[in-house]
Formats: sequence, structure tokens, C-alpha cells
Amino acid sequence: MREFLIAGNWKMNATSAASAELVAGIIDGVPSGEGFSVLVCPPFPYIAAVAEQARGSAVLVGAQNVSEHAKGAFTGEVAPSMLRDVGCEYVIVGHSERRAIYGETSAQVAAKFVAAQAAGLTPILCVGETLDEREAGTTEAVIDEQLDAVLDVAGIDALAAAVIAYEPVWAIGTGKTATPEQAQDVHRHIRARLAAQNEAVAGGMRILYGGSMKGENAAGLLGQPDIDGGLIGGASLKAADFLAIAAAAAAQK
Repeated sequence: MREFLIAGNWKMNATSAASAELVAGIIDGVPSGEGFSVLVCPPFPYIAAVAEQARGSAVLVGAQNVSEHAKGAFTGEVAPSMLRDVGCEYVIVGHSERRAIYGETSAQVAAKFVAAQAAGLTPILCVGETLDEREAGTTEAVIDEQLDAVLDVAGIDALAAAVIAYEPVWAIGTGKTATPEQAQDVHRHIRARLAAQNEAVAGGMRILYGGSMKGENAAGLLGQPDIDGGLIGGASLKAADFLAIAAAAAAQK
């Protein structure tokens, strides 16, 4: 049985005091039970403090981005080993904002995926289509290209130690949300794409939904057979909102 993962992507928000308060609230309110995990991904400056605060709790810690390089003259970049050193277990790669704003290519995302795994991190590989691509009927082709870039470099077996997050880019920060059925259709396609190479890997793959999941819609989304959690943006910045989604995951189990 796949375990739910409820992951909070704080993006470029919070202060040291605010992050400490947020993590304390999440730690205190995480529902008891099995079958789901809770993860927070703070901005780089706060990762070490959050990891220390979360040590021994049910809250896991990850990062929002990582360099594809192990070390060297790459000013402003953060190596995978550095993230491990300060307590990260997960790292997001290929987020739609990294692709759209910073021009990250699928090849670069694949390189980051490989580098993260080599350092012992679990990558959360983001894939998804824009509104124009959805309206053009190319959703599956876009996602296939993004997945294949990683599969071609890392191989299907590497996906067994990873997480995928489907981000309908048109539903991020717009107030729009894919219906549970729309999200399920894409999640099912992703799992089928992997199953064509390895059914066991596909069956165990956690595929998160990353398009404006909130407490009000979490139950409907998490009730779909191929949706295994959420990559949460805005709703991860308030403990009560984030915990409402975690509670919906706990209720499914």
C-alpha cells in the first residue's frame, strides 16, 4: 500500500521566527496514525534550523531546489551534499516556477534528479502542463517528455527511490483547481507510462497532486486511486491550513 506524502513548499516566504512558529504548530498538530508522512520544504537559509527543530518528530524536511553539480565554482548554488549535511531528506526538482522563471530544461532537471539521488536525497520530480498546452490537447505529450528526460538518464529503477508531483501549472496560484477526475486522469497516465517499463516501480510510485490543494478539496483529491498526497504551496504557510490537508490524508487511511 502506498503511503501518502503531504509536502509543504514554502517558496520564498517566512522569516526565521515565522518558520519556527510554523514548524512548532505543525509538529504539535500532526495527526497520529500510519500510512502518511508530512514534509516541509523551507527556503535555504532556514533549513538547518527547521531540521534541528523537527528532529525526533513526525515532520520530515526537504529543500525546494538543488544544483546538479557536486561542488565547485558555482556561485549562489547549493550542492546536494550540503542539503544532506543540514538535515534534508527530500528535494524538489523541476518545479514549474524553476522551469518557467529560470529556464530550467528537462535535461537540467534530470541532472539534478541524478545528483540528488547520488547524495542520498529523495527527489520530488515535478511535471505538468501550462494552460495553453492543456487547451491544445498536449498534456500527456508534455508530461511524457518531462518524464522521459529523467528515465533516459536515470533509468526506471531509479524512480523507485523518488516521488513524482503532478503540477497543472494553470491551477497554481490562479484560484483554479483541477477536478479530482481531471487530476486522476493525469496521475493514471503517469503511472501507466512508468508501468510500461516496470509495473512494480509504477505500483509503488507516490504521485502527488500539486495544484492548489486545500483543506476543502483535499479529501476529494486524495480519494482518487492514483493520487498519493499533495505538494502544497500557499496552504502550507499556515499550520492550521496545512494540518487540515494532513488530516484528510490520515482520514483516508
